[in-house]
Amino acid sequence: MEALRFQVVGEAFKKKPLDVKAPSERPYEYFGKKVFNREKMYKYLPKDVYEKMVDVIDNGARLDRAVADAVAAGMKQWAVENGVTHYTHWFQPLTEGTAEKHDSFIEHDGKGGMVEEFTGKLLVQQEPDASSFPSGGIRSTFEARGYSAWDPTSPVFIIDDTLCIPTVFISYSGEALDYKAPLLRALHAVNVAATDVCHYFDPAVKKVTSNLGWEQEYFLVDEGLYAARPDLLLTGRTLMGHDSAKNQQMDDHYFGAIPERVAAFMRDLEIQALELGVPCKTRHNEVAPNQFELAPIFEETNLAVDHNMMLMSLMKRVARKHGFRVLLHEKPFAGINGSGKHNNWSLSTDNGILLHAPGKTPEQNLRFATFIVETLMGVYKHNGLLKASIMSATNAHRLGANEAPPAIVSSFLGKQVSELLDHIETADKDFLAMSGKQGLKMDIPEIPELLIDNTDRNRTSPFAFTGNRFEFRAVGSEANCASAMIALNSAVAEALVNFKKRVDARIPEFEKQLAGTEHSAKFHAIIDVLREDIKTCKPIRFDGNGYSEEWVVEAEKRGLDVEKSCPKIFERYLDKESIDMFESLGVMTKKELEARNEVKWETYTKKIQIEARVLGDLSMNHIIPVATTYQSELLKNVGNMAVIFPIDTADKLSARNKKIIQEIAERTSAIEKGVEELVEARKKANKIDGEHEKAIAYHDKVEPKLDEIRYQIDKLELIVDDALWPLPKYRELLFIR
Repeated sequence: MEALRFQVVGEAFKKKPLDVKAPSERPYEYFGKKVFNREKMYKYLPKDVYEKMVDVIDNGARLDRAVADAVAAGMKQWAVENGVTHYTHWFQPLTEGTAEKHDSFIEHDGKGGMVEEFTGKLLVQQEPDASSFPSGGIRSTFEARGYSAWDPTSPVFIIDDTLCIPTVFISYSGEALDYKAPLLRALHAVNVAATDVCHYFDPAVKKVTSNLGWEQEYFLVDEGLYAARPDLLLTGRTLMGHDSAKNQQMDDHYFGAIPERVAAFMRDLEIQALELGVPCKTRHNEVAPNQFELAPIFEETNLAVDHNMMLMSLMKRVARKHGFRVLLHEKPFAGINGSGKHNNWSLSTDNGILLHAPGKTPEQNLRFATFIVETLMGVYKHNGLLKASIMSATNAHRLGANEAPPAIVSSFLGKQVSELLDHIETADKDFLAMSGKQGLKMDIPEIPELLIDNTDRNRTSPFAFTGNRFEFRAVGSEANCASAMIALNSAVAEALVNFKKRVDARIPEFEKQLAGTEHSAKFHAIIDVLREDIKTCKPIRFDGNGYSEEWVVEAEKRGLDVEKSCPKIFERYLDKESIDMFESLGVMTKKELEARNEVKWETYTKKIQIEARVLGDLSMNHIIPVATTYQSELLKNVGNMAVIFPIDTADKLSARNKKIIQEIAERTSAIEKGVEELVEARKKANKIDGEHEKAIAYHDKVEPKLDEIRYQIDKLELIVDDALWPLPKYRELLFIR
């Protein structure tokens, strides 16, 4: 074991960066090279088919099978020219990953030979086995039928020799079994609701798009070291390991020079990602050692989610080529920063207006205030649901730590925006007036001078306004962004629908009050409803320190969700308010929500169960044997001392070793007892029938045992001979050479 560990560590430090040959073209020339984008559609499709496809993508027009056949023919021609031999429906089941089943183009030609064939039917629909994916009881083992259906709004792409077709995944009875189907429904809902509200300010608006810019944080470790850590291999995080003497306390890694081997990996990753149409923009060292970040340019939310899922898969493949393993777990190492995936979210119109950006006129800024306030209304009403949307067994380790927002959803607005909302709420009712062709006037002269990025940044805020968008910082690094985007877009859509309903109801009242004047009843009604909503959602606004204990107490007083138990947080999906919202918007049914929660609870249980089994195995088969081996060596040393020296002298010379012998005995005994209790707690939890109750038992009774055992092991790591210790230590894992 000693030889293996040091051989692995030594080999890791000797690795040389892989030579990456960049394409001869500039990035903009090979961007989208492996994507059937509009440029390819224009080239490979008949003109009328191309125009119909654009109408489908831009305007949501229905796609008929005749068009699908023509599109399939064009896709196949392009794919074959690029060496493709297979195709797959690429979808996102409830596993946080992606799934694909590859079929070749070949078919019998009826003459004893083969032909290559790809039809609209094969493009539009396939039939994966629905019972083998998490379904929360919607599909039983004997009910295997499910369907994947093409999403034409997300471009087809090529990986190696396979044409990948983004699809939704639904059951035989129509329920969504994936993330994409409800995401598309949520995006449709927010489009309709936001467009209706935009018509108060600009009747020409035809469409509102939800935009997403994710920031993917990740760790890299040498592949050999990774392979020597069974806990990393099987759970994605280290279940034991004492702090390195030096980790991130010097703040010298953040934005520092990128190590040569890592830079080569990043270049390779960016080239391949750009070819797949992922618009990589930013790369840098993050705060923790071996932690890095990649961020793209903003995109439409559905496409951005697909690109993030593609990138996470691509990162893993490229990393292995460079002798690394990518760690996407939110907290792979204790004592240093974990990894998030900040979701920068905004809404924009088809004529290029960012709805969360201040304008240059009072009318534009009233629109700005409207969308800020109604976003806050959605976040306030469903703050527990939004927390549930980003919660997982892995992200629970990160939330509330020094680099991540707390497990309480609040929104930071900054001084200027807060003052604007306070003024609208408290100003005299006549502060709004109309004057001829000059339009709307407000006695807030500073509003037109609001600038983009007019706020400070608050790292402790889970949902912070950053100038022209909101940053949902609580999303975890290995999560599918769709989960958070489904909840957020749905919550905002519901708030906008409710806002418009109340404004429309009050316009006739103000028309009577303002009869014979030049004042606008519509804008008075908007201000009237805004004032109500500003007061209602005020509890969600918090610009202070989200890490303080005082905030936890204050948040509870404000009625915000302060629950910390992961399984209990998932319950928010089944609150009446959540079910009513999702069903009224057509995003998910109660049956789908109940099924998804069954999956969430079962997934939580399985993750903790795996960690418990791995820790038990490592404790009994790695740590205790090594510790007792060292203890035996010390015992021999003490015995030899007694033979050579007088008793008093031997006692003095052996005092330290005796102390270590005793400490090893106490700590190994505590570990053995802890493992026994851990096994017993698992057995009791496993006998519970309901997934909900079982998950709670694993959270309350099993998971705490992991930390108790780890504490003893980490103390042993400090006293057992370094040459005997069986696992690579943090000081070896965290510094790439």
